[in-house]
Amino acid sequence: MAEIIQRGKTWSYKVYLGTDPLTNKRMFDRKGGFKTQREAKAAARLVEIEKENGTYLKESEIPFEKFAQDWLKTYSRSGVKISSVRAREKEMKHFINVWGHYPISKITKKMYQDRIIDLSEQYSHNYMDGIHACGRMLFRHAVELGLIKVNPTENFKLPKKQLTVEELEKEVESVIFLEKEELAHFLNLAHSDGLEMDYLIFTLLSYTGLRIGELLSLKWGDFNDKQGTIRVTKTIYNPTNHFKKYQLLTPKTKGSIRTIKIDEMIVSLLKKHRLKQNEIKLKNRFVYQDNEFIFAREDGHPQLRKVVETRLKRLLKKAKIEKNITPHSFRHTHTSLLIEAGVGIKEIQQRLGHTDINTTMNIYAHMTANMEEKASQQFSKLMKNLLQ
Repeated sequence: MAEIIQRGKTWSYKVYLGTDPLTNKRMFDRKGGFKTQREAKAAARLVEIEKENGTYLKESEIPFEKFAQDWLKTYSRSGVKISSVRAREKEMKHFINVWGHYPISKITKKMYQDRIIDLSEQYSHNYMDGIHACGRMLFRHAVELGLIKVNPTENFKLPKKQLTVEELEKEVESVIFLEKEELAHFLNLAHSDGLEMDYLIFTLLSYTGLRIGELLSLKWGDFNDKQGTIRVTKTIYNPTNHFKKYQLLTPKTKGSIRTIKIDEMIVSLLKKHRLKQNEIKLKNRFVYQDNEFIFAREDGHPQLRKVVETRLKRLLKKAKIEKNITPHSFRHTHTSLLIEAGVGIKEIQQRLGHTDINTTMNIYAHMTANMEEKASQQFSKLMKNLLQ
């Protein structure tokens, strides 16, 4: 008969398994952390049934950190992107930090829930989605291997975080873009004061809405000058910003694979750039690694994202634009200009490669709110002039 014990606000069980033939000591299966007496009794009964049927398996004493590292190796060999492996590694550290040397079989549902709730106080809901997904993968794998009987993540739903006024305001500010006049000023400055490829890079980002990784991975075979299109099929991954240590990966989502129509000005700029690049190839022919990258360094390797970011800061300072503009901001800028031009949501979604319509709608909401603010200001100005 199992012994059910209450410890504070939780319940635990203790099931007698028999006598160890080697040590002659009584053996027990103990487990705690159950929220209710009923849960503890049900788990204890499961152990008793397994014991009666001869299928009882003692859960593993393997430390959580050891198991997590082994799982990550298995996960990395399953065909996922290196960027996904890095993300899982970062997420599982939030569990390793508290359960590192703790046996995986001793981690209860309450312990898991407490950890997730604690982390939810520190991180955004989107980031917590990733952490919880990682936790589910880890413990599901432990069940599959027979290391644990009960999955502590089972039936647990990530709590929805109620945003404060400050957080809501910050979320609104997170979609940063250049106004049409600001963009024109910035691009004119990039043309007159920009360094090699600056004008082309920032013009192409503004006119296509490409992600920076997509742009830097472009090869000449992706550009069709006759049809005036750019084909997006890949992205560049280079977390260390080392010019040789890059990887070409499939894009963010299936919807990211797309063909973008570009205007004659962009076609002309790319043609001129190709001629100039051919001169550089000839000049540096003994060291040039020709991998057909459109935005190549003078040695042929793809340009680094860090270099683009540094040059962007330089031009923003010269232009006296104080907004926190990043390469991704040009994607938002492109969206805002499409909305202003009256382009439909579906067309915007396809052009930008948004599989999730919510991504486009979120940006649309920010842009239309901004346009409504402008309309309100213009109306106030008109009425002020009329009433004077």
